[in-house]
Amino acid sequence: MTRSTPSPPGARLAAVLRELKDGTGLSLAQLADATTFSKSSWQRYLNGGSLPPRSAVVELCRLAGEPADHPLALLDIARTDRTSRASHDTEPAVGRPPVAPVQQHTGAPEEAPTPSPVPAAAPSGTAPADTAVTHPTPSPHHRTTLLTALASLLALALGALVLLHLLPPHREQAQPPPAPASSTTGPLCRHGSCQDKDPLTTRCGAEPQTLAEHETATGAWIQIRYSPACGTSWARMWGAAMDDRVEVRAGGTNGPGHSARVTNRTEADTYVHTLMSVVEPRTSLQACFTPAKGGVKECFGAVAGVAAAGAVP
Repeated sequence: MTRSTPSPPGARLAAVLRELKDGTGLSLAQLADATTFSKSSWQRYLNGGSLPPRSAVVELCRLAGEPADHPLALLDIARTDRTSRASHDTEPAVGRPPVAPVQQHTGAPEEAPTPSPVPAAAPSGTAPADTAVTHPTPSPHHRTTLLTALASLLALALGALVLLHLLPPHREQAQPPPAPASSTTGPLCRHGSCQDKDPLTTRCGAEPQTLAEHETATGAWIQIRYSPACGTSWARMWGAAMDDRVEVRAGGTNGPGHSARVTNRTEADTYVHTLMSVVEPRTSLQACFTPAKGGVKECFGAVAGVAAAGAVP
């Protein structure tokens, strides 16, 4: 199986994801705009080129209006299959342990039975003496040992009966009430606790608003994102080149902010995003793009909680 060919579980998951995407009625570009994942990422997820993160599956199900239980179960199966195949490929061959040779019996040959001695004939005229058959008689010591063993067994049986009557009846220990299941959806932080944190790992990027977006002169795209649930804002950039830089500030050009830079080919093919800043509704925001090869710095603005702000010089 080549690297570009999905495994059977991965192919099933990709087929379900394509059905969900078709159910949204969105194009790949629109799907990327409505989620925290880029167009190239969705292309890989939908054709089975790579397995999506759980948050991507949840976002797609939310847009399609479908429950995420079945697709997430398929994702878990595909991940387990991938891990199992990787482990099998790297496991060293284990030989079968050598079988010990069968030992051939080499004992001494059986000796011929020794014939019983023939009793001597009685003298002529003398009647042979009658041979008396005697049975062994138990010795006094043997009888004493037998009686002692019987007495011990009787004592053990009586002791067991006494314990059965004296011990209180067994009561089943009450089981503690099951702990409430922890929520697997929703953000992991709120407002002040989200400052300087990643929007994806905190799940603040699960249902964000795109306040504004801007296409740069180099063809990169910048978005200013806002999470009402977390009370935070950040910027993301895709279609950029190595060392391109994006920054976002809250409360004006001199306000606190964060920046992100494309540092590898994977980020250039997908996207990068900044950390979050805590903002109040109606806070002014500004994002700026700085190309790595020089050129004009491009900035545009937005207002927290107000979408579709236009680009500014």
